Amino acid sequence: MIQLGILTEEQKELLIGQLFAPDSYFNAVQDINDNWFISVQQIDQCVNENFMWVKDLELIDYEPKEISIDLE
Repeated sequence: MIQLGILTEEQKELLIGQLFAPDSYFNAVQDINDNWFISVQQIDQCVNENFMWVKDLELIDYEPKEISIDLE
C-alpha cells in the first residue's frame, strides 16, 4: 500500500499554489474517505522554509477513490 502524508483541511488550503522546491508545486490528493494527502516525494524534497512542517506529517495508507468512466 502507498503511504502519503495526511493533511488537515487547513493545511491543504495553505499548500494550494505553493512551491515545495523550485518549479515544483504541492499537489494534494483526496482519498476514498475524503482525507487530503501529499506524497512522500513532496515531503522529502521540500526546501521551502515556509513549509518545512510537512516533514512532520503523519504517514498513513492511501485508499484511492474509485474512478468511473462513462463510455456513452
